[in-house]
Amino acid sequence: MNILIVDDEHRFRQTLMKHLKRKGINANGAASGEEALEELKKNSYDVVLLDLKMSGMSGIDVLKRIREQGNRAEVVILSGHALVESAMAATDFGAFDYLLKPCDVEIIYDKMISAYERKQEKEKALANKVQSKR
Repeated sequence: MNILIVDDEHRFRQTLMKHLKRKGINANGAASGEEALEELKKNSYDVVLLDLKMSGMSGIDVLKRIREQGNRAEVVILSGHALVESAMAATDFGAFDYLLKPCDVEIIYDKMISAYERKQEKEKALANKVQSKR
């Protein structure tokens, strides 16, 4: 499983990456939305953990661009600000889920696993659909 952690808080990003790597997950980080979009062009990720509020591009803007690019990674929004409008917008643009900071690392890990499983199910369904058209 490949995970991209997008958060402008360096310490949080590094701590989470280390934790996930100890669990055998390939985790990379990006400090901004722009950096994340560049990384997603270069490498394939199954799940993106995306901070909602960052300097520069917001998490919602990044999510929109991810979907516009046709990227099928599952996206989990992480925010320190509980706003119903943000959660609804994230869901409208195809986010898998929305977590509030501070959030226990094990909860984030469990959510990453669930998002990865959903992506696997979608990929399998897509492959079956393509296969049945042949």
